[in-house]
Amino acid sequence: MPRSLPDPGPVPYWLYLLECEGGVYYTGIALDVEQRFFQHVFGLGAKFTRARPPLRVLAARPYPDKGAALRAEIRVKALPRARKLAFFETKD
Repeated sequence: MPRSLPDPGPVPYWLYLLECEGGVYYTGIALDVEQRFFQHVFGLGAKFTRARPPLRVLAARPYPDKGAALRAEIRVKALPRARKLAFFETKD
């Protein structure tokens, strides 16, 4: 009888902040931030990043599930630009 592998546990969702051309920020969620960044770079992401290609990932924060990450994304998108990066430096 084959042994079963241990449950790796929940996979975190990440909230991330990109700096895009023109100095604008883009906020999104992903299971793999690096993979999602390259999707944006190659035009496979959101319409926003197709029009303003991303330059770099400024920050990322893990969340235990998709719902928590989506709620955080909504909060960050409502913040003024000056406070978006600061959000990632707080405990939430």
